[in-house]
Amino acid sequence: PSVIEPSFGIGRIMYALFEHNFMVREGDEQRTYFSLPPVIAPLKCAVLPLSSNPDFNDLVANISANLTENDVSHKIDDSSGSIGRRYARTDEVAVPFGITVDFDSLKEPHTVTLRERDTTSQIRIEVDKVGDVLRRLSNGKMSWTQATEQFPKFEAQETKS
Repeated sequence: PSVIEPSFGIGRIMYALFEHNFMVREGDEQRTYFSLPPVIAPLKCAVLPLSSNPDFNDLVANISANLTENDVSHKIDDSSGSIGRRYARTDEVAVPFGITVDFDSLKEPHTVTLRERDTTSQIRIEVDKVGDVLRRLSNGKMSWTQATEQFPKFEAQETKS
């Protein structure tokens, strides 16, 4: 009777995380995502080449090396499917940022599109700056609002999946 046994199993902690971070896109109940803060998300970024064009390979490898150098955990998703479906897949597993390598990326100066999961807004950013910016975004040293003020917004239509 004089012993207090609190119960804090991992199951309750995981349930609380899932309960508070599971979201549904407004107007589209089929599009769900986990809104884990970038600081605790296991993967910080997904690199998404727009197509399987071999011209993208060197640029994707360069971006991957830059992200690794900046200690940003990432994965390269070069699977088939529309960019909207690949965005949705990464959103579902709580990846907070997506880098899209498109045909404009091949032109000088090399730039990519950086997308934020929760707002789905995008900015255009130079390849040599993306690693440092993502590191700061992932560590909480920079907010997405600050990033959108510093870099131009990308206003292309995102396809629904």
